[in-house]
Amino acid sequence: MENETSSMSDRRQQENNSNNNNSWVMLKSFFSINKNKKTDNNVDGEAAAASANNSPKAIPNLSLLANSVISRCSKILEVSVDELQHRFDTELPNTAKQPSNYARNLLEFCSYKAIHRITERPDYLSDKNFRILTYDMMLAWEVPGVENPSLDSETASCSSQEVEDEDGWSLFYSNSTNMAVQVDDKKTVGPEAFARIASACAIVADIITVHNLFEALTTSSGHRLHFLIYDKYLRSLDKVIKSTNNTFGPQLISNNQLAEGEIILDIDGAVPTQPVLQHVGMSAWPGRLTLTNHALYFESLGVSLYDKAVRYDLEADLKQVIKPELTGPLGARLFDKAVFYKSTLMAEPIYLEFPEFKGNSRRDYWLDICLEILHAHKFIRKYNLNEIQQTEALARATLGIFRYRAVREAFHIFSSHYKTLLCFNLAESLPRGDKILETLASRLALLNASSTRRGSASSPNGKRQTVLPFSLLTLCRLKIITRKDVSADEEVKDPVGDICVGETNPLELAVNQSKRDIGRAEAAQATVDQVKVEGIDTNLAVMKELLFPLIESCNRLQVLASWEDRTKSTVFLILVSYTIFRGWIKYVLPSIFVLLSIMMLWRRHANKGRPLEAYKITAPPNRNAVEQLLTLQEAISQVEALIQSGNIILLKVRALLFAALPQATDKIALLLVFLAVAFAFVPLKYFILAVFVEAFTRELPLRKDSSDRWLRRVREWWFRIPAAPVQLIRLDDKKRDDKKRN
Repeated sequence: MENETSSMSDRRQQENNSNNNNSWVMLKSFFSINKNKKTDNNVDGEAAAASANNSPKAIPNLSLLANSVISRCSKILEVSVDELQHRFDTELPNTAKQPSNYARNLLEFCSYKAIHRITERPDYLSDKNFRILTYDMMLAWEVPGVENPSLDSETASCSSQEVEDEDGWSLFYSNSTNMAVQVDDKKTVGPEAFARIASACAIVADIITVHNLFEALTTSSGHRLHFLIYDKYLRSLDKVIKSTNNTFGPQLISNNQLAEGEIILDIDGAVPTQPVLQHVGMSAWPGRLTLTNHALYFESLGVSLYDKAVRYDLEADLKQVIKPELTGPLGARLFDKAVFYKSTLMAEPIYLEFPEFKGNSRRDYWLDICLEILHAHKFIRKYNLNEIQQTEALARATLGIFRYRAVREAFHIFSSHYKTLLCFNLAESLPRGDKILETLASRLALLNASSTRRGSASSPNGKRQTVLPFSLLTLCRLKIITRKDVSADEEVKDPVGDICVGETNPLELAVNQSKRDIGRAEAAQATVDQVKVEGIDTNLAVMKELLFPLIESCNRLQVLASWEDRTKSTVFLILVSYTIFRGWIKYVLPSIFVLLSIMMLWRRHANKGRPLEAYKITAPPNRNAVEQLLTLQEAISQVEALIQSGNIILLKVRALLFAALPQATDKIALLLVFLAVAFAFVPLKYFILAVFVEAFTRELPLRKDSSDRWLRRVREWWFRIPAAPVQLIRLDDKKRDDKKRN
């Protein structure tokens, strides 16, 4: 009986266990629906962690993640980890193998070789493993040694923690940057790691703009780069490259054959709802705008097809001017959405308008990329680069535009003046940007002019290394261009791009030196923006207050010249006359400079680092719009009157020179001859003394009447001088006359 009871209880327990197991299986199957979607992403990280834990080839003193990265690099390079370490120990100098930086330099050595091998394939940006591996390289770079294992204890591959749906975006966050804000800082990448690894791949980052790119990607994530943002950036970059390959071809520009090596960088206006308007004079016409690495092309929209493209050159030295401009219907300056273009080949400038409902980001983007190509060609002409150096410089500008497009399309970010992602624009805007261009030219000079394939250079560690045109090689590997003299499958033992193991690139040093002055330049510009005021009355009030010392000095001189206080005027006349007579007048200006310098140094000592107090100015009374328009009209009328008076003076002088009034011309000629003889034989100080005494004593009571009478006779004589005739010819009349002559 007891046995039956125990057997029944055992069966019940087995049934309960079976039910529990079935429930667990159902629960696992339920979660496996979503889990399978991220299994592929986790597999690499888990396998990497397992291989790092179980591999007998793990390198001592390296972190778990660093060993994982080096292990994956060895598989890519098809060599063992020991062989990689042996190459590092034999190829690099002792300075790169110091215990303090051995782990990081070894990681860089393996990472750069693996990246160079991976990027030989044209589709590496589409490869999920490439994105994960390069991100893990950055994570490992921050903690390469075992002395800081905090990152390793949590994960061997932080990028494997992503949760994606079928389209590759987050399941739980509509915006990947929102998720990036909420992650732990230990699972994100800092700027130095990003700069050292991303710059090794020319399409991902440029050493000149890599820190600006990092700031653009991390503006919403606390300046730490999460894998989701990095992955989204590379996906967007891959789309840009594929779009370029798909749209590449001379048939896109109607009736115009592209030159060899000319690459289409971007097209706008192809969508009928978002045209580009070209304004020439009073007329405007919609069309399609295309930018290549040599020129701009505009195709006016016809009935159903595009008309013949008009080419606006960016390559030749035609004194091109490209700048933002206001435009509108019938030439009205209403909307800040246009790009101004002018060259010496054009009779009148054109305005390319980019209509949009809100903001002017579309215009700013096209302005930036057009200026980048223009500045690249100016750089080529300035340093007289040869063919391979020219193509490398243009390839660098091209890759920068692709990166700018990718960031703009993925994150809708637009860089500021000093934070641009375009290297030549950045060099033009940064303080000491010319030093960056000089350094870049010296780097391009390392490309052997006799061999269009490669050059040989000595690195700072004394080792001879092969220098390749990496930007050009990248375009070839991505199938954007094809060149016979650059082989995309060329194997080089020690390739050198813009970054080397354990070294700071000269370009990076030049950029860092320039960026040290950015803070002061931005702070100064901020103060300029703060003191800008609107309104003619307000600006005049500010100017009067700032010029108060000069105005007050002129007023005091005028009081002395009026002889209201004869004692002061007499003393001033005697002192100045004696100074001029003794020849001390030449020391007046140096004395003023010395006094100003003493005053500035005294102010610097007295302020003791205190900020400058605001200059208090009494604002004029407020005026409504009608009063402001009337004030503006009055100011314009006064300026017009001054210009007219100046023209009359010039025309009367012309009449005297060409003897329109012979009697007056004779008198002026004799006066000039007399002055010439006097200047030839009389010292200059006597002329200065005579002019000063005559001008200062003009209001003296003893000679006031005679002075007024003499000035009246001079004015009457001047009024009798006729003005030289002027004939205004309209442009249309001139063209009509030219046609008649022909």
